[in-house]
Amino acid sequence: MAFTSPALNRFVAELPFPPDRFQLEAIAHIEAGSSVVVTAPTGAGKTLIAEAAVELARERGERTFYTTPIKALSNQKFGDLRRVYGVDEVGLLTGDNVVNGDAPVVVMTTEVLRNMIYTDPDRLGDLGTVVLDEVHYLQDRYRGPVWEEVIIHLPGHIQLVNLSATIANAAEFTAWVTERRGPTELVVESHRPVPLESLFMVKDRHRENRIELFPVFGRQANRPNPEVIRLLKKGRGRFTRFVAPRRLEVVEELQRIDRLPAIYFIFSRAGCDAAARHITSAGLALTSADEREEIRRVIEARTAHLSADDLAVLGYGTWSAGLEAGVAPHHAGLVPAFKETAELLFAAGLLRVVFATETLALGINMPARTVVIERLSKFTGEGHELLRPGDYTQLSGRAGRRGIDEQGTAVILHQREVPFDKIAAIAAQGSHPLVSSFAPTYNMAVNLVANYPRDEAERLLEASFAQHRIETRRRQLQQRLQEKEAEVVEFTAAGACERGDVVHYAAAAPVADVRQTLRDFAQGTISGDVLELPGEDGAELWVLLARGYGPNPRLHLVGEGGDERKIAADDLPAATALVGAIDLPEPFRPRDRSYRRAAIGRLDDLEIAPERRKLAVGLQDDPVASCPKLDEHLAWLERARKAEKEALRLQRRLGRAPDDLVAGFRALLTLLQELGYLSGWKLTPKGETLRVIYNELDLLVTEAAASGHLAGLSAAELAGIATMFVYEPRRDDLPGGMPSRASDDAAEAVFELSNSIAQREDAHKIEMMRPPNDGYVERMHDWASGASLDDLFDDDDGAAGDFVRIARQTLDLLRQIRDAFPALRDPASTALGLVDRGVVAAESRW
Repeated sequence: MAFTSPALNRFVAELPFPPDRFQLEAIAHIEAGSSVVVTAPTGAGKTLIAEAAVELARERGERTFYTTPIKALSNQKFGDLRRVYGVDEVGLLTGDNVVNGDAPVVVMTTEVLRNMIYTDPDRLGDLGTVVLDEVHYLQDRYRGPVWEEVIIHLPGHIQLVNLSATIANAAEFTAWVTERRGPTELVVESHRPVPLESLFMVKDRHRENRIELFPVFGRQANRPNPEVIRLLKKGRGRFTRFVAPRRLEVVEELQRIDRLPAIYFIFSRAGCDAAARHITSAGLALTSADEREEIRRVIEARTAHLSADDLAVLGYGTWSAGLEAGVAPHHAGLVPAFKETAELLFAAGLLRVVFATETLALGINMPARTVVIERLSKFTGEGHELLRPGDYTQLSGRAGRRGIDEQGTAVILHQREVPFDKIAAIAAQGSHPLVSSFAPTYNMAVNLVANYPRDEAERLLEASFAQHRIETRRRQLQQRLQEKEAEVVEFTAAGACERGDVVHYAAAAPVADVRQTLRDFAQGTISGDVLELPGEDGAELWVLLARGYGPNPRLHLVGEGGDERKIAADDLPAATALVGAIDLPEPFRPRDRSYRRAAIGRLDDLEIAPERRKLAVGLQDDPVASCPKLDEHLAWLERARKAEKEALRLQRRLGRAPDDLVAGFRALLTLLQELGYLSGWKLTPKGETLRVIYNELDLLVTEAAASGHLAGLSAAELAGIATMFVYEPRRDDLPGGMPSRASDDAAEAVFELSNSIAQREDAHKIEMMRPPNDGYVERMHDWASGASLDDLFDDDDGAAGDFVRIARQTLDLLRQIRDAFPALRDPASTALGLVDRGVVAAESRW
């Protein structure tokens, strides 16, 4: 395909391989001026489309912003683009890193772009293209709404390149982007560049602990392998035959069958660390002497900026020994230098196994030959949930290195708590719908007031993907309700009986009660009994030849007209009556036609009992009971009852359906007005301050500072209290003490403010903010007071890794406090210098 743009033609010609169809299609749409939504499996080559968009924007003399959901991915893209375009042409903005921010190409987190749109829109003047990488991240509960804010508020002339993993409702998402921004083309690629094989690994304890590998699917695509189902059935019994292999056994088996390098997903930081240590100590020969020498060289170069004391606390010895052995952990609790070193070594083919949490699946360039998924459930903070099909696709997308492997392999370990057919279903479906987590925040509310008239602000909220989905779901529910209400009318009419009111009959004798009555009646009959059943032309007599057993016995009947019936007790007409009995002929041969004729002949001598035993006392005189089509009438009535029940459920769902976002926005405005942030549709000085506080607890931060609760604190005390707004415990850590009386008073005031805001939120039916947490106050205070990493953590390297992350978040908030509150400028500025040192400062170097 030839393009009009010389830059694009040159870009394509210089690629080391021919681009795929979907890549060329997306690039052509971008050249034509459209925005695009590109969904494709992990590793399919979506980044190439973004790079082509950068080339085109540079040719047009326009800037490009390349956004990612996390800082680690921004750092990686920054490095990649600098190698292509040079140091002067590429910048980085991630909140705590500002490098060449006015460059033609700037990589940033999506939050930075959102903040720029609200508070510094002049910087968007020469912006032509925005790449939204990993746009499916907008469904993230906490950070996802930022993507929608960007799509809604960016000036309309800017092209969007939306890159996403495979999602089930890509057309719906594209339709929303089109409504909001104009022409947007959907490009879908379902083909993986490297085919994926999903395998099931299990250890058979009855066969000397043999490790078995089976395809998850049988000959029929996406259907559970029947061989595995049959095998697992053999393991049922008193003793457990099949179990999951241990981690060392898995690695040994993958090495034996030449399926390394592998990414081994464990949804636990501690689990990743323990697995890496265990495999290292086992002494597997995963690396050669030359490889170990090269690994040592890379480690030394990548950690040279860290002090020996800090490295000791971070567990450098254990970590580096693992890397030399070809093994590494990878999770958010590691300091960035350790994670980035592992990424670099794995990409270079020097590591054989990386034990990782699911965060590695988020765009980091670390393809492997094999992916191992230890469990298909993970802890969400509130409980364990099974992975969704799209989660499996994202994780398994790392399997298969393009140009190296002919096939990628995803290995799922045996899990007793997850049935194999469920495992196959998760592995087969491939994607799940993209949902929205968008909801107005306090910061968003004041920025909307500052930037738009009221009607336009509300219109923008109505333009969100969240509102789009709310309205779509409401229309769908209303349509289904109308269908069910029509079915109630239709089924009720179909069940009408000309002999009487079937509804009244069924109400007096509910189906379940009649069914049990029929069963009780049938179990009391014996051969030779004569039953009266309703027929087309009146009552008919039937001789019972034989009765089966069980709770719902079958009756073998022969009628006076010679007809033969075998009928279950449940299927007897409700008007059935026992009217007498005859002596059956001997010998007993009910299958013999002549015998059945002889039995019928004895009906001539039958004397109808004056007290006939009928089934439904009180209903025997209801003409509906004698209708020969009563079962059919009741079946239609039961369908009508079920349709009515479903209609009621849909009505309740409509009643519980989320209110529109505008109503939630107005509730926020009312609360902000009460607290003095608004005066009508105008911001007060407090409101202007809230505009530049970008924190999950934005209102609480502003209230605490504006109310003077942070005044009078030393720089170290302010740093400690700032952690209350960023720290969320991941483990059952006991909260630390307060380092000073002033800190204790400030923390108490923050908690009281949080409770006061929560009461107001509850009164206005606003979803309440999470409470602050004081578990890190003392630790950060001590660090800012000059404590070493060793003083804080001893040998707890995992906690030290978390500390760096929390410290970076604290620095970001301290900068906001410094810039937003003049009274706190000096202590906040000092606190920045006290916190941003040692291992914390080292992570911001470029």
